[in-house]
Amino acid sequence: PWGFPSDKIVISRTPSGNKIAFLARHGRGHYLTPSEVPVRANIAALKSLGVEVILAFSAVGSLREEIPPCDFVLPSQLIDRTRGLRPSTFFGQGLVAHAVFADPFHAGLAELIAQHEKVLEFGAKLHKDKTAVCMEGPQFSTRAESHMYRSWGGDVINMSALPEAKLAREAEIQYQMICMSTDFDCWRVDEEAVTVETVMQNMGNNGKNAKNLLHSVLPDLEKAVQEGSLEPKYAGSMKFAVMTAPEKRNQETVAKLEYILPGYYS
Repeated sequence: PWGFPSDKIVISRTPSGNKIAFLARHGRGHYLTPSEVPVRANIAALKSLGVEVILAFSAVGSLREEIPPCDFVLPSQLIDRTRGLRPSTFFGQGLVAHAVFADPFHAGLAELIAQHEKVLEFGAKLHKDKTAVCMEGPQFSTRAESHMYRSWGGDVINMSALPEAKLAREAEIQYQMICMSTDFDCWRVDEEAVTVETVMQNMGNNGKNAKNLLHSVLPDLEKAVQEGSLEPKYAGSMKFAVMTAPEKRNQETVAKLEYILPGYYS
């Protein structure tokens, strides 16, 4: 109902037979800008496959001295600096809903992932409970903006966290972003501003560590999902998030939402 996802979704299996879905956010070969990523289509496609948990890897710029390039970050909060260019809800067009979004990430997932810090190489550390800023892009920040984000309490900055986290919440998928620091953004006046070359150099090490972390986390994640020990805090919440009276609901929108939230509004 929301178009095609960024790329083909690759389905694999764990040794015990459970399915894992892999999706390249920007398409394989990175041909979509952050503003062009069809996030609604991506989340809807994953939901339709039965995905319950999303681990979303993302390159970020660091806004803090204590988060050098190649460190990993598990944010707990978000600041939205996108500009309204990206569709950020499955609702609207005759069906109004307001999802709870006070805590945009899943604390239980973050805790589970943090237990595997030891597998990171190249001296990388893993930081928890940080605030991510999501900007529109595709240009990097000005120095003034970078200092402003620091004054707001931002710790890292990227262009991908939103509306991905919002749409995952509406689809009732448990979501945690894993941020991989590639640079110090441009707030440090004693070094050159961030460039694509700098980012790409550090992404090699980050990519290896992402594989290490995912390989280590998956068995524990699989067990947690099977046992139900990851609290599905927002499961069923969208049933009660709708404000529109039943007789006023646009039935075309209701029909589209059957794809991700079957039986909720029909």
